[in-house]
Amino acid sequence: MKVSEYLAMKPEELTAKINELKTELFNLRFQLATGQLENTMQIQAVKRDIARALTAQTQAQKKAAQAR
Repeated sequence: MKVSEYLAMKPEELTAKINELKTELFNLRFQLATGQLENTMQIQAVKRDIARALTAQTQAQKKAAQAR
């Protein structure tokens, strides 16, 4: 997903998406350890998506704090 898509999400949706991505990363690492993972680039892509989502979440929190 793109950063703009993460920024458009509501805080609850963003938190749910982050949890979903972390679960996916766990599953990919498990597949890697058991030798079932064919495309190891998926791990890197999910890590980047997690970072994008966390960045969007932090930006939203800072924006909300400034609005007060």
